[in-house]
Amino acid sequence: MSDGRTIDFSAIDWIISDVDGVLTDGTILLGADGSEQKRFHLQDGHGIRLWRRAGGDMALLSGRASPATLRRAEQLEIKHVFEDCHHKLPVLKEFLKTQGISPERVAYVGDDLLDLPPVRHVGFGVAVADAVDELKEHADYVTSRPGGRGAVREVIDYILKRAGKWDSLMERYLV
Repeated sequence: MSDGRTIDFSAIDWIISDVDGVLTDGTILLGADGSEQKRFHLQDGHGIRLWRRAGGDMALLSGRASPATLRRAEQLEIKHVFEDCHHKLPVLKEFLKTQGISPERVAYVGDDLLDLPPVRHVGFGVAVADAVDELKEHADYVTSRPGGRGAVREVIDYILKRAGKWDSLMERYLV
């Protein structure tokens, strides 16, 4: 877990997430024709919309290339998608540099060893509940929900509440 540093949640305006095992449960269904299907959780999708409404932005950084990932990113209007990344930290650093984003403004959500360097690099590193132990040890936060079962939504809610943005977002639901 975290080294005890203080995190300014109001400064976090980017969430960068792995896909397989984070936005999905890690299951990949392969059809006889080679097609691939993944299951995405609707609460994560609504959470991403809440995140945007609060002024945040999102990017995906995946170790695999997949048409299903691109389709889901399109549905959720996620413009920055990096696939087939076997060394995620250099890709993350280059993205942050080109966008002018400091690492302190970023939350990164992962589940496996490829996610360890990004989790350690950003302002708020997160491991999903069913992540590998090594990632959990270095994360600032470990979700109670597993990947593909609302873990990203949990992270979004957690950040928004600590940043003081939750109550204004809830007004539209409490009328």
